[in-house]
Amino acid sequence: MDQKYENVLVPVDGSGVTDKVLERAIDVAKANDAHLDILNILEVNQFNQTYGSAVSGDVVFKLTENTEKKLESLKQEALDAGVKDVDIHIRFGNPKPIIAREFPKDHGSDVIVIGATGLSAVERLIIGSVTSYVTRTAKCDVLIVRPQKKPAKK
Repeated sequence: MDQKYENVLVPVDGSGVTDKVLERAIDVAKANDAHLDILNILEVNQFNQTYGSAVSGDVVFKLTENTEKKLESLKQEALDAGVKDVDIHIRFGNPKPIIAREFPKDHGSDVIVIGATGLSAVERLIIGSVTSYVTRTAKCDVLIVRPQKKPAKK
C-alpha cells in the first residue's frame, strides 16, 4: 500500500526534542510533497496556576510574540530544507484535544509527527503524556519520534 500524506502536522513545544521532531516532519512533508503545519499551543491557565492570578494581556502578548518569532525561524528552516508549503499556528488551551482532534479536523491533517515525550516521568504520572493521549484518540496516523539514544560506551 502506498500511503501518501497531504497535510503534515508537527506540534512543537520548544523542548529538547523539537529539532528532531521537526526534522522528521520535514522529511515526511518532502517525501510526500505535502503541506506542513507547525503548531505551538500556549496553556494560559498553566500560568494562572503558577502565579496565583490571571495573567495580564501584556504577558500573553509578549509570550505570543516570542513564540511567533521562534515558529517563524522553524518555518524558515523547513522552507530552506525544501518544503514548499509551510504554515505556523499558535493556539491557546489544552494541547491534548487540540493536537489529537481539533487542529487536524480544522486543517485536514492526515499525519501528526510528535515527540515521544517532553515531560519528566513525574509530570507524565500527574498530567499524562500528550503523546499517549494523541496516539489513543487521533483519527489520523501518528508518527512518534523518539530521542536518539546515545551509543553505550564499551
